Amino acid sequence: MPTITANHITIAYDLNGSGPPLVLIAGLGYDRWLWHRLVPGLARHFQVLTYDNRGVGGSDVTPGPYSAQLLADDLAGLLAALGIEQTAVMGHSMGGYVAQAFALSYPHLVSKLILSATNFGGPNAIPVTQEALAILMDTSSDAVTRARNGIVVSCAPGFAGREPAFVQTWLEHRAAYPISPAGYQAQLAVGLGLMSAEASFENKLAAITAPTLIMSGDQDKVVPPGNVDLLAANIPGSRTAVIANAGHLFPFEQAETAVQIITDFLEE
Repeated sequence: MPTITANHITIAYDLNGSGPPLVLIAGLGYDRWLWHRLVPGLARHFQVLTYDNRGVGGSDVTPGPYSAQLLADDLAGLLAALGIEQTAVMGHSMGGYVAQAFALSYPHLVSKLILSATNFGGPNAIPVTQEALAILMDTSSDAVTRARNGIVVSCAPGFAGREPAFVQTWLEHRAAYPISPAGYQAQLAVGLGLMSAEASFENKLAAITAPTLIMSGDQDKVVPPGNVDLLAANIPGSRTAVIANAGHLFPFEQAETAVQIITDFLEE
């Protein structure tokens, strides 16, 4: 697992494949394992950079709270340290907030933008369901219990029954690589910090110039898919893709479909 110093912290990362660069930004509490089902397919077409956000995995856990801008600055530092001058950027869930901050602050670094299972924050976004919110805010249960609960709320109904072997692997990963409570709390602040109208990205997104794709699962309870159209209405020229029979974690549930959608968009 290589690491590099960027923006005054140590960041763990992986590079796979060759071709035009593509960076994948994980969501709340997830390290780069979030992308492991997508990377093999994407790496046939792109040089795929995955990394652990500040607060999780092999990257430093610094005192919180964190902000989308701080994590966007981390990414800018990582790209500079790796000598990547421009890249396609895909951010999932919390990573979508980071991707929006990054595209607005560093437009010259973004060739194309993919916002995945995310929203623009603020009072006009469609909020997380209460069922999902209770699980996301749970910092007292053990890692495996949180993972089991998370699978139920983050995936389409029946996913666990269809892929029991993968679910077991998922639970084993969570047990082997538990989330830092301090890091998780610090990352929670990214979304909480965007709840006001003034802080949200809603009225800033018109400044995004990179071609943009907005993706979701049609059964997402964490970031309801209605947010796709809200984002699209605010980003000029953007397009949308809603994946059937998928919840919030469609990179696990519908990896092959997601790879095809992403590849088609980036290769246009």
